Amino acid sequence: MLKRNLVLFLLASFFAAPAAKAEVKLIAIGSLSGNIRDLSSQTSAPLENGVWGNLLGGIGSGLAYAGCNTFIAIPDRGPNALSYNSAVSDTASYINRFQTLKVKLSPSNLGSALPFTLTPYLVDTTLLFSNEPLYYGNGAGLGLGSGVPALNTKNKNYFTGRSDNFNPTPTPPQISTYPNNARFDPEGVRVSNNGKDIFISDEYGPYLYQFNRNTGKRIRVFNLPSKFAVSKSSPVGDTEISDNTSGRVANKGIEGLAITPNGKTLIGILQSPLLQDGGTNGAYTRIVKIDIETGFTKEYAYQLDNIGTSAKPKYPTVSEILAINDREFLVDERDGKGLGDGSQAAFKKIYHIDLTNAQEVSNITGESNLAGKAVSKTLFLDVVATLTQNGIKAEDIPAKLEGLAFGADVVINHVVKHTLFISNDNDFIGTIKSDTYHPTGIDNPNKLFVFAIDTTDIPGFVPQKIKGDDEYRTPKDRGRR
Repeated sequence: MLKRNLVLFLLASFFAAPAAKAEVKLIAIGSLSGNIRDLSSQTSAPLENGVWGNLLGGIGSGLAYAGCNTFIAIPDRGPNALSYNSAVSDTASYINRFQTLKVKLSPSNLGSALPFTLTPYLVDTTLLFSNEPLYYGNGAGLGLGSGVPALNTKNKNYFTGRSDNFNPTPTPPQISTYPNNARFDPEGVRVSNNGKDIFISDEYGPYLYQFNRNTGKRIRVFNLPSKFAVSKSSPVGDTEISDNTSGRVANKGIEGLAITPNGKTLIGILQSPLLQDGGTNGAYTRIVKIDIETGFTKEYAYQLDNIGTSAKPKYPTVSEILAINDREFLVDERDGKGLGDGSQAAFKKIYHIDLTNAQEVSNITGESNLAGKAVSKTLFLDVVATLTQNGIKAEDIPAKLEGLAFGADVVINHVVKHTLFISNDNDFIGTIKSDTYHPTGIDNPNKLFVFAIDTTDIPGFVPQKIKGDDEYRTPKDRGRR
């Protein structure tokens, strides 16, 4: 009876809530130190650049809800912010992996700055590998040894972040999406509805792979449209750009990844426009819709905001896409300013888009031809404005807020609210020794920002149903305030 009365009380409170559009509010901040190691002790030996091979960093490059207050967090290609060898763009033989986090979101003590306290826990580290042989660079002429991980066995060939780990003569010739390249730069991650697999997109190929969540074994390769690939690969990003006239800009491949709540469709988004669409000077990047069963793809255009002037346009990049339902999505557009860059954050915004009536653009190429064909978008959340309103200085907002995921619902003032988690990529730099705004240095942890969303702000929201997630969207007495 008590449980039934609580449900009726929550429902009554929900339907009594005003219909006016409510603000998206910051309710909690959590962090994990960027100066500790993850749980893969077998990779702890120093990398070529001297950094621990299992430093817990960059885990906000991608964030996915996995059920039962569990999240999958992925670091990108590893620690390459430390200059040591420009011939490989300062990348190292960091073995790609994903981190499994448990989070506890509980009401704060009275008088606290935010209504909730978020405590994340690292519970597992899973390395990514292929049973099939992968192609690694031999380091010749680069001042390095072989790129083959010492941990490799006959049936476990690990993916790594080192930029020379690609086949220079694949079939077809020199196509960057050759599936047995060992180099991998994870950026987007989502969990399958059965909870057994994860999908990860990357910037190098770009690639889109499916892995077994329990073992880290690659079990499927999705063939992306050839227009996304470059024909001439290089371990140096600037060289890749100058040597190609089409394909993804170097290290700006499929940055964001969504999965529809029904678990049938993946939605990827490029960080920047294709070279043939204008590259980093272009206004329209691409969304690719992938049917998981068939691999069939469709494409849509997404228009970036101009954050320069009309005479000299400047565009941000896209870091993430997140499904509200099977047709509506949130998209994270951002600058590279803030903590970690030695500057002040200015532009980090989440937009709401709807693909229902969007024009398919697979057969359209070029910035001018994409004009007028982009999906419409509306501002959903100005992250910089919200964080500064909560007393966080612009220079303390992480430069790379890259991961988006919905979490479990909470109850605030007797009203059920959805939660949105935003994570940062700290570039594996756990402590900033000194910059313009922090002359004595400052910690630079892996952070999670949690926002509460009223149901009126996303009325079409449909949660992804992940097998075994009995707690999801059921606040009960948990998280009440």
